[in-house]
Amino acid sequence: MARLDKLYIGTNTKMYKTGAQTAAFLDRLGQNTADLAREALELFVIPSFTSLETAARHAAAAGISLGAQNMGWEDEGPFTGEISPLMLKEVGVKVVEIGHSERRHGLGETDEQENLKTRCALRHGFTPLLCVGETGDQKEAGISDEILRIQLKIGLRGVTAEQAGGLWIAYEPVWAIGASGVPASREYAEERHQAIRRVLVELFGEDAGGAAPILYGGSVNRQNAPELIAMPAVDGLFIGRAAWDADNFNRIIRDVVPLWKGK
Repeated sequence: MARLDKLYIGTNTKMYKTGAQTAAFLDRLGQNTADLAREALELFVIPSFTSLETAARHAAAAGISLGAQNMGWEDEGPFTGEISPLMLKEVGVKVVEIGHSERRHGLGETDEQENLKTRCALRHGFTPLLCVGETGDQKEAGISDEILRIQLKIGLRGVTAEQAGGLWIAYEPVWAIGASGVPASREYAEERHQAIRRVLVELFGEDAGGAAPILYGGSVNRQNAPELIAMPAVDGLFIGRAAWDADNFNRIIRDVVPLWKGK
């Protein structure tokens, strides 16, 4: 399958960085990457909710797409602590991260809930970034592809082939995330990305299923980013703490852009 026409690189800052710190980060990242044409590079940052309104102005000026770390699936209602899609739209959010492993395994979110959020995001014109991944125990049991298949088939139930063009997938093995995570080998990541692609093609057909970018996330750093992005089925990188310093993030981007152009 031919590679996509864009390289996708982004970060989720989790519960780090205040609004002022996020603004400074975006300004610096924008300055660092100003010479890189955005036609071939989708650069995105997903900060905390309280940073979004400030971040929106700085991200737009920097040519960076803005994301939210979560979203409720109703427009409004008695949902204390939730964030409505209307609220996210008001502040200029483009991408909505759905189903990060910390929400699935730390906060008990289900595949069915991720499906409600994905469909809501598409209905409101957002780009859902659906995160999928197996635990260490599931990997050891040899059922990684089965787990990914379940997460995708339930998480994308009711999504049409026409809507699939606005969908992003992040493969984030649970065992590879966090300060103690161990990154997947490039061969392992490639195999899982191929498995994800097969499910997308099964669900949406060759054209639509082949067009959704699949990003790898899980202890990505400057050392392993080039070998990961060189793999045919890896369409981008979803980076954690290695991207939270704008200068280091810029170095990773510049390491992988030439490799992408040569794929």
